[in-house]
Parts: sequence; C-alpha cells; structure tokens
Amino acid sequence: MELFGKATARPPRWLAILLVSLAGLLLEVGYTRVISYKLWYFYTYLVIGLSLLGIGSGGILVTIWAPLRRAATERVIALGAMWGAVSIAVGFFVVARLPINTYAIWDYGEPGSFGNFALLALICLVVFATFIAIGVIVATLLGRAGGDVGRLYFADLIGAGVGCLLAVPLNARLGPPTVIIVSALVLAVVALLWLPDRRSLLFAGTGVVTVALAASVLFDGQLIPKVRPETTKFDANTSDDYSRWGPVFRVDVTPPLNAAGGRMLIHDGTYGSGLWPFDGDVDSLTRYETDSRAIPFRILGDPPEHELIIGSAGGNEILASLFYDAPNIEAVELNPVTVDLLTGPFADETGHLPDLPQVHMQVGDGRSYLARSDGDYDLVWFVAPDSYAATNAASSGAFVLSESYLYTTDMIEETLDHLSDDGLMVVQFGELTLDRPNRTSRYIVTARQALENAGIEDPSQHLLVAAQVGTGRRGPALSTIVIKRGELTASEIERFTTGLDEMTEAGQEAADDGSSTSASAGEPDPRGATGEEHLAIYAPDGTSDDSMLAGLAGGTDDEVAAIIADYPRDISAVSDDAPFFWHFAPFHEVLANITNPINIFVGDPEVVIGERVLLLLLGLATAYAGVFLLLPFATVRKTWSALPAKPTSAVYFACLGLGFMFYEITMIQRLVRFLGYPTYSLTVTLASILISTGLGALLSRRLADRSRSVMPVLWGALAALTLFYQFGLDPLMDSLLSQGLAVRVVFSLLVLAPLGLCLGMFMPFGLGLVSRMAGEDRAEEYVAWSWAVNGFFSVIGSVLTTILSMAVGFRLVQYLALGVYAVAAVVFVQLHRRAASGSPMVVRSDEAEEAGVEAEAASGVPAPRPRRLA
Repeated sequence: MELFGKATARPPRWLAILLVSLAGLLLEVGYTRVISYKLWYFYTYLVIGLSLLGIGSGGILVTIWAPLRRAATERVIALGAMWGAVSIAVGFFVVARLPINTYAIWDYGEPGSFGNFALLALICLVVFATFIAIGVIVATLLGRAGGDVGRLYFADLIGAGVGCLLAVPLNARLGPPTVIIVSALVLAVVALLWLPDRRSLLFAGTGVVTVALAASVLFDGQLIPKVRPETTKFDANTSDDYSRWGPVFRVDVTPPLNAAGGRMLIHDGTYGSGLWPFDGDVDSLTRYETDSRAIPFRILGDPPEHELIIGSAGGNEILASLFYDAPNIEAVELNPVTVDLLTGPFADETGHLPDLPQVHMQVGDGRSYLARSDGDYDLVWFVAPDSYAATNAASSGAFVLSESYLYTTDMIEETLDHLSDDGLMVVQFGELTLDRPNRTSRYIVTARQALENAGIEDPSQHLLVAAQVGTGRRGPALSTIVIKRGELTASEIERFTTGLDEMTEAGQEAADDGSSTSASAGEPDPRGATGEEHLAIYAPDGTSDDSMLAGLAGGTDDEVAAIIADYPRDISAVSDDAPFFWHFAPFHEVLANITNPINIFVGDPEVVIGERVLLLLLGLATAYAGVFLLLPFATVRKTWSALPAKPTSAVYFACLGLGFMFYEITMIQRLVRFLGYPTYSLTVTLASILISTGLGALLSRRLADRSRSVMPVLWGALAALTLFYQFGLDPLMDSLLSQGLAVRVVFSLLVLAPLGLCLGMFMPFGLGLVSRMAGEDRAEEYVAWSWAVNGFFSVIGSVLTTILSMAVGFRLVQYLALGVYAVAAVVFVQLHRRAASGSPMVVRSDEAEEAGVEAEAASGVPAPRPRRLA
C-alpha cells in the first residue's frame, strides 16, 4: 500500500481503480462470448469497440457535467460503481432476451431490414452504456491524481491484466453470462467499500443489490436470464439435454435424431458435428464402407500404422479409423467441452472412445500439436465439415474474422514434413454446392503453393480430388483433397478411382433396398447411404470431370492463374501472414456492392456477410465515437476552444490509439500457434501487454523531465522490437515448441514485456505535456479531450486492424504501427516545444495534496487540484 501513497482509514484509491478495471475486463470478455453466441462471431468486434467507447464517454461526462466535477472523489467511486452494477445487470437482461435477425438487415427495402438494424443499434447502446460508469470512475481518479497519475494508471492496467488472466478460467467454469454478473458484483462491492455514509438508505440499497448479484452467481446461474440467440440460429434453450459454455464456443447437444440414436452438436447456435452411438462392435460400423471417410483408407490399401486426426469433434473419424483397423490413432480436438462429452455424460452412449487402447485423444490446437510432434504419420486427417463455428468461434474474443492457421501454406508444409514416405494428408470440406466451390478451390490453390514452396516442380502429380454429392450433383457436397509429399503411384490412383466407383454402387444398392441413410456433407446422420455419388474430380492419370476444380488441381501455373483471375471470388493461396481462409471477397468489391440487398436465405450465405458486418461496425464505431466522445465538447465550447495546439495533440493521441491496437491485435495472432490454444494467446498477450504497459507508465514518471530526449530513444527501441518480432520471433518460437506450456507462457510474457514498457510511456508523456500547456485551470479538460481522441481512434482501430490484416497481412500492419508511432514521436517534439514556451507548471507537495484530500472528505466539496507533473 505504501507504493501508492500513505495508508488512510478508507480503502486506497489505487485499489478502487484496480477493482473497477478488473470488472471492466471481465465484462468485456464475457460479452464477447455472449454476442458471439447470440449474434455471430464477427459481431464480437462490436464489444471491443463499445467497451472502449463507453469508458471514453465516462471520461467526457466527468469533464462536461459540473455536478460530477464538484462531487467528492469517494462519492463518485461509490455512486459510479453502484450505477455500473445496476446497469450491467439490467443491460444483460435486455441483451439476453431481445429477439433479432441480423441477416435480415441486408435485405434492404423489406420491413425486417430497418427493424433489425434498430434492434442491433439498441444492443450496441445497451452494451455501450454498461461501460460508462467504469469510465467515470477511472477518469475521475486519473484526473484528480496529480503527480500520482502514473501510479494510478499502473494500478488501472494491473487490474485489467488480472481480469484478463481470470476471464478464461471463469468463463470456462461459470459461463459468460455468470461472468458478466460477477463483474457487476465486483462493482457493487466497490460501492459498499467506498460509500461515505454507511448508515444511509443508499448503503442499504447497495447491500441489497450486492446480495442479489451474489445469489445469482452462487445459485449456479439459475437466476440469470438465458441468452436467446437470433432467430436464424438453433435455440438450445428449448431443450434440456445438455448445454455448456466452453472457452472455444458454447456446445449444445440435441435429443437423439431417431430410434437408431445419434445426436447433433450445436456450436454457438449453429450445427457443428455429431455424437454417434457405438457399442464397441467395430463390425457394426459398415456404414463407413460407402462414406467419404473411407477414401484415405482405400488409397492407402493397408491400415495406417500411425494416424493423426485434427479436429476429431464427436469422434466420427475415430469410428471410421477403427472400422479400417487403424492401430494407433491420435485425435486432437480444440474444444475441451467436446472431449468432455466423450468422457463424461455421453461416454456410455459413444463407447468410451478416448479409453480405447488404440485411441489417444488430446485437447489443444492441431497446428501446435503437430509442430511439437516428432513422429511420422501415415495419415494426417483434417476434418472440416461445413460448420463455421468449428473454425472461427475459437477466436471470437481475439479480434479476428474466422482466421484459421490449419489451412495455410505454412501448415501444409509443416504437415508434409511429418508424413512418412508413403503418408497422405487428407482434408475434407463441406460445400454449399459444387457450382461455387469456394473452400475447395482455395485449398487446392493453397496446396499447390505449399508444394511448390517445398521444392516440388509439378504439384499436379501429388494431388487427388473427390466429391460426395447428391444424385445429379445437386445440393451440398463434401469434397476431399488428398496431398502426398512424393508422387502418387499408379496403384494409389487406381485404388482411389475404383474405390469411389465401388462406394457409389454400394450406396445405390443400399438406397434401393431402403435400408439406411447416408453421411452427406456437414455431418448428417451417418448410418448408411442415400444413393449419393462419389465423383473423381481429379487424379494425375488423366481422370478429370472437366470442372474448375480439376483445372486448378491439374493445370499448369499459367492455367491456374487464369482460373483464379476469372473466378468471381478471391481463391488465392492463404499464408500465416493473413490466414483468413474464408475471406473470399476483397473489401473494394464489398464497398462497390454494399448498396445491393442480400437475401441470405435465397442467395449465397457466403456472400460477403462477414465483410459487410466489419464495414458496418466500422461505420457504427465511427458514428458512436463521434457522437459520444467528440460532440459533447460542444457543451463546453468556450473552454475547449481555449485549449492550445488541439490539432497537433489530436494527431498525437490518435496515433497512440491506432498504433496500440495495431500492435496488440497482431501480437495476439502471432502467438496462437506457439501457445497452442487461441484463448491462451488472448489472455497471455493481453495480460503481458497490460501489465508491462502499466510498468512503463510507472517508469515514465522518472523520465518525464527528459521526455523530449527520451522520445527518439523510445521509438528506436520500438523499431528494434518490431524488427525482432518480424524476423527473429518465429525461429525462436519454433525452437521452443517442444517445451511444456509453462515454459512457453513464461517466454511469451517475457518477449512481450519490452513492447508494453515502450508503449506504456507514450501516454503519460503526452498527458503531462497537454496538462502543462493548458495550465491548472484547464488541465482536466485537456486531459479529457486527449483521452477522447485516443478512445475515438482506439475504437476505430479495433475494427480497422482486422480489415487491414485481411487486406495486407499482419506483418505489414505491424510496420504500419511502427510508422504511426513515428508520426507520434515527431508530433511529440512539436508539442514539447509548445509546452516549453508556455507558463511553468504548478507543483504541489505530497503533504499539501494529502491535506486537500482530507479537506474534501470533511466538507464533501472537492479541494482545488493543481497538477503536479514529474
């Protein structure tokens, strides 16, 4: 406690700002998961921007509302925290229960378009409003901190860092709705601790609210309203079979599909994978004789001695492997909730698959698991049925749009390095229709690029492509792409083509007998066949159906380039630098067609909805930020107009807002593969940057009197770090991939700490300068203006970073971040000259400041606060 000032009878203010920031971080992360489930994963950008906006608006409210400026600090803390607790509880009820259909927004001209846009705006307003109280408290404490602003800023960031570390385990254990209520409970406790009069009715009311919130948490969430997903999603609240929030996505299990059993797994309200009954009798799994999951085993001929399944989900591919006598099956699944289903409530129904001696199931990211493996596989099987949630919800809280490191050129090269001499890499995708095979096309192009990167001159000799379709190629399809490091042999190609014919014939016979139903694309009931066809799209022996897919797999480089150029979607190769596999439409095309309506249920569901949402959110963020952060200064026009060098300071704080988001988001992405789990990357990166940024702010006090000379050195250190992250980080991480998680986490914390230290000094340096230029009478207003500009561009940066990353890649965005900070450094020198030419700053001793605080507490009237700047 001595670090933050002298002990007093009341709790120290650093504890208040720490707890309030912790609550804000829990609230933010909880809402990212709730919004991902209620709406769609790409709306999580909404939460990031609105949280920044709400906190910034709280600071503006402190500046323009005289009663807040006159109120005693402890009273602001207590009433603000109480207001925050109530607004969170009420706001969550509104968000959870409000009906909405976001797809209808894009069907312009229809009644549902405007109505659902209004509902989305209402959700934005409610989420935004829950963060205002947090902003009021933080702005009040920082604005009245004087020379202790660095210390309180440090406590603010420490609280956010601790909240970040707690968010993932709390979300996994309690569920995001309960975590949101926990954030309200923390604020209610703050209100109880800081209320000056503990005999008042207000104190009693606060106690009642606190008890009610605590009861909601303790009764295992039973008192918390259920989240109602939008009308286009599966509403699992109507079924009591099984529901659980996980760190990747929420999983709901449907009742048995029919008398034969089998259940669907619902991932964040959309159909994902399935759970299929198994009684331990492998001979009962004859349905896999006519299923696309038979293809890799037919090509190999003999059972694979060592197999890896990436994305094992409910175990469908494990069952197929058991049927084909695979003796050593490693299965990796990202979502621990799905694995728990196989070991817990549905273990008996699914045959205790993880306990079988030939099955070795792991929870984790397949990319990281493969990189750490030192064995060679005869079969590496990537399972990607057409469930969006399976690939994107893992990163819904990490500022990303459906990026996946499983489908990049780098991952294919990694997999080829882990294959035995005759080993196969097999990838399966669900397609809406083979008339527009976006996913299969992009993966074939990516595979060709990876093979060329590996030194293979003719990729066409290393590829096989098949598709399982309905009769006449109608409806959904399940495509299979096979890649081999060595050239495919004649016998392998023959087993591929004859196997497809045999599977089609057997399926037709079963359909004619009416004895079963088939496994078609996207994990439907796999207990037989419906007469679907298995087509050989491409094989190196000349087998081809003359389709675009065959041209991509077997064409020359020039022919492939021509097909890519003529195709109406972007199907170019995807790398780790921009791993947005599902991003098929460039933003300039999206903008050109954004006025055209889309009926998602009549047209193509993949038609740039995600890209439109990003642009919509960028527009909403800009509009909301302008209205709530900048427009309020019109109410204090006289004071605001008197602030010196506003355009110059605006550039400085805008650069800090954009640059910080550019660095933070790209570093989260860079560590996903290394840490092996998206949520680990999110929490470790945010915690490290937040805490080290706080330390940088604390250190800045010692350097403030030399800030002008320190600034070039600070930017030089940032440039050196950027170059290290660009060229030295990946080889270093690769050398440590085989180490345990604890070692990798510690390394990540250490490698990010210097970045946070550098970034943490820019803001205090800037706030010190503008305070000096404004003088003691207007310093608080100028600080609020600076926070507003910084918040405005942070809100925009939270969405803009992803748009830029999709367009140009993460590496260029980091270089852009360095350039933005270079502009900030130049502008800082100009601000410093302006500050040096102004009147000297007023310095007040610690004793005088403490006396002012005591006088304020006694009178209820805030003491004068001239700023002491180190």
